[in-house]
Amino acid sequence: MNRTIARITETLEGRTPKTAMVLGSGLGGLVAEVTDAVRISYGELPVFPQSGVTGHAGQLVAGNLSGTPVIMLAGRSHYYEHGNPAAMRPALEALAGIGIERLILTNAAGSLEPDMEPGSVMLINDHINFSGTNPLFGEPTDKRFVGLTEAYDLRMRAAFEKAAEETGTPLHQGVYMWFSGPSFETPAEIRMARIMGANAVGMSTVPEVIVARFLGLKVAACSVITNLAAGMTGQELSHEETKDMAPRGGERLATILKQMFSDGGLDG
Repeated sequence: MNRTIARITETLEGRTPKTAMVLGSGLGGLVAEVTDAVRISYGELPVFPQSGVTGHAGQLVAGNLSGTPVIMLAGRSHYYEHGNPAAMRPALEALAGIGIERLILTNAAGSLEPDMEPGSVMLINDHINFSGTNPLFGEPTDKRFVGLTEAYDLRMRAAFEKAAEETGTPLHQGVYMWFSGPSFETPAEIRMARIMGANAVGMSTVPEVIVARFLGLKVAACSVITNLAAGMTGQELSHEETKDMAPRGGERLATILKQMFSDGGLDG
């Protein structure tokens, strides 16, 4: 861990970002919005996981977004790749170790709402862990009993809402349900998810939220909607659809993020 923290600190060359982002499937284009950027491959960072999912570059990118220092993780490791829900924990611990205080998570998700169409952006205001697992399994200290009543920081959510309003960008809000993947959900599972109160479904993010709160980081998260969920259109789902549609919503999300960072809405 110390080697990884030292390597990141060296690469930052005096930058002191307080906010980091994790970019989901098909959202790697957001790194193009970072100016004065430096990059490190995950392969150069001993504790970082290697993602085997297409659309995940596997790079740490540091620079400025709308004049504000930021770190972006272009790619994540998913539970379905190896059965380890804590795969991203070492990377998040390294970010906390260099002074990161806030974490913004993004993902590609399926919508359970007919009016939240592909290309939409949903600000996550709560989640349902339907995977049956937890990234804090095996944690020996009482810190493992993490409170999640306010998992998604109210101030950060307000900053997203303000930036969306200022830019005229539609922003939905709702509950994200984490399924383990890698197979997509069945129509019956989607009907169940809707009854349980979910508005979108996906295969990531929730374990990172839990670990981030365990580490004391403030969290916000957004889903880019890439499809209507199983059974809603009569068509089969595919990862290609996810990769094709994510950049559309990614542009809207980038608009919100740039305005939010320009406003300084995360400072303080």
